[in-house]
Amino acid sequence: MKVHRKAKRYYWPLLTFIIVAAFLVVGCGGKRQLMPTPNVYVNATSNPFANVPPEFRNNQVDVFYATDRQPIEQDDGPLQYGHGRSMSLAFGSCVVQIGENVSWETLVKNSRVHKRSTSLELTIRGITEQGRFPETPIPLIHGKKGLIDDPAIQSRYAAVADKLRKELQVRLARTSRKEAYIFIHGVANRFDRAVFVTAELWHFLGRQGVPIMYTWPAGRGGLLRGYTYDRESGEFTIYHLKEFIRILASVPVLKKIHIIAHSRGTDVAASAVRELIIEARGAGINPRAQFKIANIVLIAADLDVDVISQRFGSERFFRGTERVTVYVSEDDPAISLASWLFTSRSRIGQLRPEDITAEQREVLARIDRGAFIDVTVPSAGHAYFRKDPSASSDLILLLRENREPGSEHGRPLIEQIANYWELYEGYPGPPREAQESQNEFDWPEGDE
Repeated sequence: MKVHRKAKRYYWPLLTFIIVAAFLVVGCGGKRQLMPTPNVYVNATSNPFANVPPEFRNNQVDVFYATDRQPIEQDDGPLQYGHGRSMSLAFGSCVVQIGENVSWETLVKNSRVHKRSTSLELTIRGITEQGRFPETPIPLIHGKKGLIDDPAIQSRYAAVADKLRKELQVRLARTSRKEAYIFIHGVANRFDRAVFVTAELWHFLGRQGVPIMYTWPAGRGGLLRGYTYDRESGEFTIYHLKEFIRILASVPVLKKIHIIAHSRGTDVAASAVRELIIEARGAGINPRAQFKIANIVLIAADLDVDVISQRFGSERFFRGTERVTVYVSEDDPAISLASWLFTSRSRIGQLRPEDITAEQREVLARIDRGAFIDVTVPSAGHAYFRKDPSASSDLILLLRENREPGSEHGRPLIEQIANYWELYEGYPGPPREAQESQNEFDWPEGDE
């Protein structure tokens, strides 16, 4: 069985290369193609797109977005958002096109093979802001019993929240799966890059549920100063994200919320959810029932192990959700750089079994419905969840099929220690056929 080899830690001789490479990644643009086809879709015995609703059977994806990025001021031209911070949260629609003049049949065909016969370049066809909340914090005024939030602005805030709920109800009415998939990006991400990831993930999730991008003020540019600006923007956005989740969870027809966070977005997501859990527990409310959070997926987490152990382990973060899945890779250059910058003992995004103490292993073994997945892939870099067909396959089996780790559940990961698993090349196909990436995965006739 050929398993991804563990790489050595990055040391000083490679530091210069890492910094230069990271700078190039942040600074370069270029055209973006649809992510590689996940192994689970190649040679599948049934069509994984068979149950896509008729109105979604085209080469476009309508992504619902929420953002506290500042709009870019311009006299004419389409709406754009930059890296500036807005004190108000906005929401709307962004239509992403997959390929120019590509039919649904051609898109499906090329979404089931590794070598594609046509270009599937991602482009934005339009951005429409549908609503904007008043700025926060809401101003205080003197009331009969002291300072209170301005009732007039509170009323405006409530009206915008109702508009958001109605838009989500319209979108949920189009799909049999009453669930929302929220993607939260990391540092050095522009609006367009984040929406492309949201669109392609939803496409490969079978176009069920509602795709949502929560995009915060990142992408200032520059390696060190850009990184520090983006980190603080991640702290800035937490209040707005909490408000968005609260409103989303209050939509009656919505059954589940799934959060997929990448890189520094993992801290944004985890911090917001942590504060919501504390808030609910303080009010004597069950946070799972209140906020409907099912899966939290933390990918390439830019989080310190010791900090997480205290902030999330001690406060029973896992009890506020149905499942927490953490994807890690020792060959992640961005996490290596973050470890060096913050002189961390270890960061979650590179956690290895040997980094976990005996006491921590006991705690990990007792966690119900939580798992670490090692996807060390040297060639896939920091974005392995979309670039590596094995890693994206596991993400699909988790989010689309709601499968637990283990061959008996249809996710044939290799268990290293309790609740710590590893991918192999060609996953989820038989390991002996890894080089050909063959599999005979049989998709169910229904998605429910």
